[in-house]
Amino acid sequence: MKIIGVLLTLSLMLAATQIANGQDSAPAGKQFLYKLTLTRGDMLKTGPTKEESDAVEQHYNRLLDYTKEGVVILAGRTLTNDETTFGIVIFRSASEDAAREFMNGDPVVQKGVMKATLFPFKVALADGTTVY
Repeated sequence: MKIIGVLLTLSLMLAATQIANGQDSAPAGKQFLYKLTLTRGDMLKTGPTKEESDAVEQHYNRLLDYTKEGVVILAGRTLTNDETTFGIVIFRSASEDAAREFMNGDPVVQKGVMKATLFPFKVALADGTTVY
């Protein structure tokens, strides 16, 4: 249960640190955001199943790899543990079709642990100093 929050918080901290340190040498592209919501709303209260936990770990590792490659700009989740909780992934992609493929390739989406909704997005400021 707590591992989900820790993993997503770590990915958010890594992305923010890279942006703040000017390590944003990512490939150019359009920006997109996908919002993640749990398919089993009580997962954070009752704890994940082994399958859910494995999917979340794969999700985190995938986002970490793509953050290091400069594709993922930011990823994180709300700190609520009820039905209002959600996560976001802000990333770069060449097109909306490629962005949808990236989102649908997320292990938590593929394995039905979370539902995802894609939005075109544009980061305007990060840490109050960086303009994209």
